[in-house]
Amino acid sequence: MDTRQDELRRDLDATLQARKELGKEYEEELVDSFMKRLDARLDARVERSAAARLDDYEPDHRDRDRSRRHHHRGWAPGRAGNRMAVVSLAFGIPLTAIASNPGSGGFAGLLACWAGIVGVNFAAALGNRRDRDERRTRGDWD
Repeated sequence: MDTRQDELRRDLDATLQARKELGKEYEEELVDSFMKRLDARLDARVERSAAARLDDYEPDHRDRDRSRRHHHRGWAPGRAGNRMAVVSLAFGIPLTAIASNPGSGGFAGLLACWAGIVGVNFAAALGNRRDRDERRTRGDWD
């Protein structure tokens, strides 16, 4: 973790040095460039963290048995739906920061960002429901 912080500190120092050399008129562009690099690092870190947590998750037998009982009652917790929710929330944090920036749209950008996130999750939920209904009509519970 220290190497990442050192790298980030070097990037910030380079941005500050460039600001000293180029003058105040380039400050906005330099800050935007630094923020884009910082956002890219944050996005990559969130993706790695979410992927690691999803890879480490293995339901035990009790979860599988409970899932089978839910299937027979018409409700099945889908792993794809859970992944979609986790990933959308993980991406929602940096997207909220970017979209709510006054240069990116402010409050309207924030609303558009979360409307998109909700729309994607809604579409995924409908797809999961359609798949579940098809399995129920075929009698395929597993």
